[in-house]
Amino acid sequence: MAVPSKNIPVPDLVQVSRALVSVSDKRGLVDFCRALAARGVEIVSTGGSARAIAEAGIAVREVSELTGFPEIMDGRVKTLHPAVHGGLLAVRADPEHQEAMHAHGIDAIDLLVVNLYPFEEVRRSGAGYAATVENIDIGGPAMVRAAAKNHAYVATVVDPEDYAAVLNALEMNFGSLSLEFRKRLAAKAFARTAAYDAAISGWFADALDIEEPAWRAFGGKLASVMRYGENPHQRTGFYATGEPRPGVATAAQLQGKQLSYNNINDTDAAFELVGEFDPARTAAVAIIKHANPCGVAEAATLLDAYRAALACDPVSAFGGIVAVNRPLDAEAAEEIVKTFTEVIIAPAASEEAVRLIAARKNLRLLIAGGLPDPRAPGVAVKSVAGGLLVQSRDNGVVDDMDLKVVTKRAPGEREMADLKFAFRVAKHVKSNAIVYARDGATVGIGAGQMSRVDSSRIAARKALDAAEAAGWSEPATRGSVVASDAFFPFADGLLAAAEAGATAVIQPGGSMRDEEVIAAADAAGLAMVFTGMRHFRH
Repeated sequence: MAVPSKNIPVPDLVQVSRALVSVSDKRGLVDFCRALAARGVEIVSTGGSARAIAEAGIAVREVSELTGFPEIMDGRVKTLHPAVHGGLLAVRADPEHQEAMHAHGIDAIDLLVVNLYPFEEVRRSGAGYAATVENIDIGGPAMVRAAAKNHAYVATVVDPEDYAAVLNALEMNFGSLSLEFRKRLAAKAFARTAAYDAAISGWFADALDIEEPAWRAFGGKLASVMRYGENPHQRTGFYATGEPRPGVATAAQLQGKQLSYNNINDTDAAFELVGEFDPARTAAVAIIKHANPCGVAEAATLLDAYRAALACDPVSAFGGIVAVNRPLDAEAAEEIVKTFTEVIIAPAASEEAVRLIAARKNLRLLIAGGLPDPRAPGVAVKSVAGGLLVQSRDNGVVDDMDLKVVTKRAPGEREMADLKFAFRVAKHVKSNAIVYARDGATVGIGAGQMSRVDSSRIAARKALDAAEAAGWSEPATRGSVVASDAFFPFADGLLAAAEAGATAVIQPGGSMRDEEVIAAADAAGLAMVFTGMRHFRH
């Protein structure tokens, strides 16, 4: 039952006389507390925070003095006490609250400084179940929520990066904090506890293998604010969820201007794609434009892979994103910078490669520190009106599939290698997806069409354009293989691929007309393999 408001006036300025400090992240703590003490603010603190403050020669009162009760159960119980929560929740202008404070010896707390146990960091570290549970903070979120609810009288600080702003506000208001400032701190405090609980609930769902939790929560910390979103009239921010998967959120940007919304979206698509290729087996390069690959290749070196990827669609590659699956070397970097490129993302880079790229001041270089595992579990989230669509990540890998030859002719060794390559790429092309490949490189890509036949024709047309640009006598689709992300519902799409010069086909199968499609493949002399797994991407 909701408690009715008593319509008690809320003060604008509240003098800060007492602060309760209990932090896990001790960055800037001593300097902050020294500045508070210099203003005559009494500091009450707990455990390790109290020791750090006292060791710096700053007067501090243990929370056990405030509560009259010791910290017990390995620190699990220390601030869960009426002396703390009464001091945070009391409505100072309410006579009944004043009477209760006086009767029970409760002192008002004007400033709460709390950051929580590092649950997200412990989760990322892969710690065991018990250790992860032990890093679920209870007292911290309880205090934060209490203080933030009572922002009419209490300021709540959950981020060390706000210390300077608090001290500046105290200086401007002669030791007081304004209502507007307290409201903003409260909003941030509730967002922090929400993201914290989202991380905990997500971990439990993973740890207990709960596929569809009754309640789903997602949270993250603002990593950057961009000038605009997909279009200039859209506002956007990039939030890091704390997932340990290597990618844009974990990468260090060595140089270049700030990433845009579209840069981040495309860079993520590019890096996820090259993550499909084991760097111990082959070098691989993906060039992405508008979240679709315009060229992908594997080879003995990154330089050779880049040249082959670029040859697929050099026009679309202009202004694209380049991802590599091995440490970027100088030879590849020197070739990449010859074409205008927005972003390069790599697991690492040599000093010489970094130096070469540094000469292009607007080219962003991201070092991710690793590759995303294509087999790793995880979730993908998409917003719709009034809700969220949440599904498991598409972690199907063609090497793990039970491939079935369904035609009279089986693919040769080279064809099979190219079929697997093409299906890896098709997984990362917007549906309907058609990918032609030859000798470990894409030679034509058709993406995002309403008709699979149209995707086949577009891919073939792009191959013709590339051949003309390179001065070749025929398109590279002659003698290629073709991958489809989903089954061919009719034989026409497959026949369009055969007309373009493909000799072998890989597709999921499962159409009501599979027998008709297989018969058409046999009549055309094609080899065809079914994977049994679809790779729709919308």
